[in-house]
Amino acid sequence: MTALHEFPMTRTCPFAPPPAYAEIREEEPVTRVRLPDGGQAWVVSRHEDVRTVLNDRRFSADRQHPDFPQLVRGGGFRRPEDERTIITMDAPEHGPARKAVLGEFTVRRMEALRPRIQEIVDERIDALLAGPKPGDLVETLSLPVPSLVICEMLGVPYADHDFFQTQTAKLINRSTPAEERREAVETVRGYMSDLIAEKERNPPDDLLGRQIVKLREEGTYRRPALAALGFLLLVAGHETTANMISLGTVGLLENPDQLALVRTDPGKTLDAVEELLRYFTIVDAATARLCVEDVEIGGQLIRAGEGVLALGYAANRDEAAFANPDELDIERGARHHVAFGFGPHQCLGQNLARMELQIVFDTLFRRIPQLALAAPVDDLPFKDDANIYGLYRLPVTW
Repeated sequence: MTALHEFPMTRTCPFAPPPAYAEIREEEPVTRVRLPDGGQAWVVSRHEDVRTVLNDRRFSADRQHPDFPQLVRGGGFRRPEDERTIITMDAPEHGPARKAVLGEFTVRRMEALRPRIQEIVDERIDALLAGPKPGDLVETLSLPVPSLVICEMLGVPYADHDFFQTQTAKLINRSTPAEERREAVETVRGYMSDLIAEKERNPPDDLLGRQIVKLREEGTYRRPALAALGFLLLVAGHETTANMISLGTVGLLENPDQLALVRTDPGKTLDAVEELLRYFTIVDAATARLCVEDVEIGGQLIRAGEGVLALGYAANRDEAAFANPDELDIERGARHHVAFGFGPHQCLGQNLARMELQIVFDTLFRRIPQLALAAPVDDLPFKDDANIYGLYRLPVTW
């Protein structure tokens, strides 16, 4: 009997998935792995099968279910029903809960934010240029930009950013003890609940304030539910985009031919963003699911009660879906990647993330054309211990 792969698997190269992903996808695309708590789950690795799993209601997103696959030891703990977030809901509850906030993330509303995001990016690049050389792109640009944007959208004081970024780091680090992770969750949720309580007295014109007004009018307002949503948006809204800014910068600097295409024609920046999202796929296994009804995927029967990990990074390097998938090619026009997930739980903030990345890359390489890494790639501190891949620091010079 072949030994089971241990999951999560670690990237051995920042520009490539764990080596076993290709082996699994080619030889046994639906196979079993061992999880950190000693349990087992199926992994699905082909692009077509991953999209099928993520779009099939027979695979539940309810992370509170006792059988849901956990990627960290002690990762599963139940919360009151009114404190669940939309990423843990299934139909029929999920649709209305998502629709209630979806209007905050339309392309039209995001475009209205563009001037302010541009202003924030310019301010942070000013700070980088005024600081020491080399400078840390993570500290000066990558983290502050999405943090400032999501704070302003939610109406969260940016002065508190060190607090919630510290707590978020505990949440996504796989080595954080279970009790410490729980404490971080409770701390940020408590912070968000207190903030919303203040907004209830005179709801301001920010995302949380508008939700208070809207939900009160509908007769469905519950502070714990809105605090859960605020928690989700605050954490997801800065950590993911921050890591993509850093990784995307490294990816372009290490592929000067691709960077030259963007510099020559800024109209290609959005194509570059899509390709970088596919190429790095930083939230690889956030698309875990629990099978709730027997289903056959890729010729393999998965039974009710079994956990499934839909491997986005394996899917995004599938030759059946992307020609020469291991090459960074911003002209491939491949918007069918699954870096934002797929189906009903596809990333709520993807329009915002795309815009932030577009503005950052256009502005950064225009204003600092001599930008260069100040350390070899092999010496950079990549987040091999985190569930969201990225960089702890990125020394750059110019």
